[in-house]
Amino acid sequence: MSIVLTPFARARLFPRESRRNTIQDCSAEAFERRLNDEAPLKVLEGYAPFCRLHVHRNWTSTRCMAVPVTDANRHLLRSAYESRTKQELPVLVRWFEGVEPPVAHYLLPILYSREQLAKEGEPIDADWGVVGCLYTMEPEEIPMVPITMLRNALGVEEGGSGVPLDREAYRRAAAFWDAHANWRG
Repeated sequence: MSIVLTPFARARLFPRESRRNTIQDCSAEAFERRLNDEAPLKVLEGYAPFCRLHVHRNWTSTRCMAVPVTDANRHLLRSAYESRTKQELPVLVRWFEGVEPPVAHYLLPILYSREQLAKEGEPIDADWGVVGCLYTMEPEEIPMVPITMLRNALGVEEGGSGVPLDREAYRRAAAFWDAHANWRG
């Protein structure tokens, strides 16, 4: 099985200007090489048949991506309308500024099949393409951000995957993300 970073994931996980909330102490090439050379601790089924997550121990200083919202840090939440790419419409996002999350214990690359990526107009020369990565304390997936679920349901032309909305998964995700937020360094 071969794995490559998609251009979408490369730009988000390994931006030209390094950010503290991206993968640390590792180049995109070294990350890709490690995913191909090291078997995952376990493989998790994703939200659709074309998606899976590989669980790896964190070998970097990358910090957890989600931080619990508390009375002590609620004042550090920020929000804005942003798009992930120039083609996508901006959506409301929120994040913390000024928090110091713990170093993640696990990295969970999110993989899409070659067939799905071709359908989304991002062909790859490998079996699987990395479209994102979760940085977590537990070797488990955290819920997808609700707006990503909605974007996926809108279809490929709106930056999604075309997978219909699962109302129960959406409710679980909304509950998680109501109590957590991403952070920016």
